[in-house]
Amino acid sequence: MAKFFGNLHLVLVAGLVLAVAVMFGVDGDALTAQSVTRWLHTFFGIVWIGLLYYFNFVQIPTMPKIPAELKPGISKHIAPSALFFFRWGAALTVLTGIIVAVLAGYAHQAFTLQDPFKLIGIGMWLAVIMAFNVWFIIWPNQKKALGIVEADDATKAKAATTAMMTSRLNTLLSIPMLYCMVSANGG
Repeated sequence: MAKFFGNLHLVLVAGLVLAVAVMFGVDGDALTAQSVTRWLHTFFGIVWIGLLYYFNFVQIPTMPKIPAELKPGISKHIAPSALFFFRWGAALTVLTGIIVAVLAGYAHQAFTLQDPFKLIGIGMWLAVIMAFNVWFIIWPNQKKALGIVEADDATKAKAATTAMMTSRLNTLLSIPMLYCMVSANGG
């Protein structure tokens, strides 16, 4: 069992197989492209927002307490891996969310903030802004701060501050975004 649970890819495949078994075995009559896409949207959203909260609640506040000789373990190994799942979680959350809205027939009304889809539309716009921040502000600055791309010390420090402030902005936006997503009755 330790070998199985020690392999993340096997666990994910087994989880997917189990989810498909539940979908077809228990919920087969109600299974639609929209329900599968909504499930994927939720999964990717948990990955994305979970990592956002990990960075803001754990990694950023803890880094100043870590001895200098141990920091490369995080900056060279943990952070780049977490940022990979973070940015792809953001992209796939937004993509599957748009697909859900299109399949349900409310994408246009939501994006144009029409009733009764205004609340989900606000949530969608917040998510789009947050995903933009991930890909076009946080990730380029993190590449500099973590030394993935060449930058002098002053540029690295400025990039780290910009990435942190934008990550905190996303944390701020995630709170109303989550409210909109779970409270909207348009989807």
